[in-house]
Amino acid sequence: MPQPVAEELLILTKTYPSPSAKYRETTCVAAVNRQGEMRRLFPVPYRLLEGKAQFQKWEWINARLTMPGGDHRPESRRLDADSIVRPGHIIKTTGGDWSERLRWIQPHVVESFTALEARRLAGGQTLGFLRVARIAKLQITPIKQTKWTEADTIKLSQDGLFDTHEIKSRPPLRKLPYDFHYSYECDTSAGTETNVHKLTDWEIGALYWNCARGYGPRWEEKFRQRLEADFAKKDLLFLMGTIHRFPDQWLIVGIVYPPKPSPNRAEQLGLTLGR
Repeated sequence: MPQPVAEELLILTKTYPSPSAKYRETTCVAAVNRQGEMRRLFPVPYRLLEGKAQFQKWEWINARLTMPGGDHRPESRRLDADSIVRPGHIIKTTGGDWSERLRWIQPHVVESFTALEARRLAGGQTLGFLRVARIAKLQITPIKQTKWTEADTIKLSQDGLFDTHEIKSRPPLRKLPYDFHYSYECDTSAGTETNVHKLTDWEIGALYWNCARGYGPRWEEKFRQRLEADFAKKDLLFLMGTIHRFPDQWLIVGIVYPPKPSPNRAEQLGLTLGR
């Protein structure tokens, strides 16, 4: 049996939940540890965690991790949810200062998807950041099956042995009725590179539900405003991750969007390509 290892982890993102036969529902969490190593934490039944264990993005936590049995991706670990400790340290951006957040992710940034895939083939890494020069288009595609299957409904309706009243009262997981893809461009030493990848970041799903609830038929206008027009003003970084069963297929599992730095500030932070 793999022995658990205690680590300090900076939470970077979590994906939209999916039904699970064993855990009712799970999400995948990306983090970086104090040694600067990327971590993929799965399965994490985040919505079913007690409130005191529900960590935030950009928060440092302590937890015990073990090597997963069937997942050989080097960043993957199983998280012991009962071991989560939250010391209360969240990296904030007071005054617009992103330097501390960027310091932890900059070593994992590459200039293009081609470079990311080449790194996977050469060294096996399956998590990394892309610097995005431009968003070409946000593609919104209705899915064919808008309701959970009978099997998924059964998974989501399971009762846990130690469920509290708080957990039982939480609303059921809703299925997103759309798939969201970004067509985006990266500026590389060889020229402009364009790719299309699916968005699975939980924040994107939450944004959809907020727009649908708040704006009704006008939801798409507000949704695109945020993900196209607003993000066009940011220094976009996509956190990319592979699918376990399909190791050469990548998803956008998280988005980091600091303000665009001035040239002098970019030099100070060491964020120019080639550093």
